[in-house]
Amino acid sequence: MNKNINPAGDRIAILQTFVRIVESGSLSAAAAQMDTTQPTISRRLQSLEQMLGVKLIQRTTHTMKLTDDGERCYQHARRLIENWQILEDEVSGVQDEPAGVLRVRAPHAFGQDQLIGPLGDYLLRYPQINIEWILNDRSPDFIPEGIDCAIHVGAITDPSVVAILLAEVPRIVVAAPSLLAHYGPVNEAEDLLKLPWVALSSFYRNEVTLSDITTGDPFRFDITPRLSTDSLYAVRKAALNGLGVGMVSAWVVKEDLEEGTLQHVLPGWQVAPLPIYLLYPYASYYPARLRKFIELMKEVMPGLTGTQSAR
Repeated sequence: MNKNINPAGDRIAILQTFVRIVESGSLSAAAAQMDTTQPTISRRLQSLEQMLGVKLIQRTTHTMKLTDDGERCYQHARRLIENWQILEDEVSGVQDEPAGVLRVRAPHAFGQDQLIGPLGDYLLRYPQINIEWILNDRSPDFIPEGIDCAIHVGAITDPSVVAILLAEVPRIVVAAPSLLAHYGPVNEAEDLLKLPWVALSSFYRNEVTLSDITTGDPFRFDITPRLSTDSLYAVRKAALNGLGVGMVSAWVVKEDLEEGTLQHVLPGWQVAPLPIYLLYPYASYYPARLRKFIELMKEVMPGLTGTQSAR
């Protein structure tokens, strides 16, 4: 027997490293995603190339490109890893016992406040799971970033992913009492035209649309925001400081409304709620850690404070 050949487990780990290098785009990105060092990633790549006797990746200072052999190796490696995961689950009987690391991307504000509770329940329920909770508001690039799934608020722009509608986030128009006192009462939708605005650029920039709760009639008008930001917290703070009227998720201003530091403007007119989706890439096999997380999100999301069942 050739003593230089690694055991099967080492071979799988080396193949997993190679796939992560290809999908993340660099050795350093693969090292970060696998929580190891770049020299370790480089050694694993060299080991694979030595085992196969071919060059898999051509590297220069600024670029990395798969060779023809590397492309073939990548396609086979992905299938082998997937089949190995299925085999491990079936033989060890852990199909329904999640283990390993789950990487989830969630919106910054919502993921920081509303989802930490359910996340804690998930970790308590499954002690063999660790979660990397990545908070930002942009759409994830699943494979290069090594993301397993994402909580996404708003419309879906990528048709190539699985999108499960979980719930909706109600939104309302709010303003500081001092702002309303300065500009006069707001009794009709047209009165909003005279007010300054702050915009949450992820969802509205230069136009606002409201609907009459009784008749459903829409009212659309253009705005020139005094402040435009991609942060829900910044919109809330700007509204509190009297910089302008803003459309916000109702949950983020709940205490402000109770304390009277913000007012719900024109409650007879409603803003379209934002859908909440769970996104993940298509695959023929999903590990238990992802399947159980999907089940949990379906179960808890409509009941969270600040959400409602999708219509």
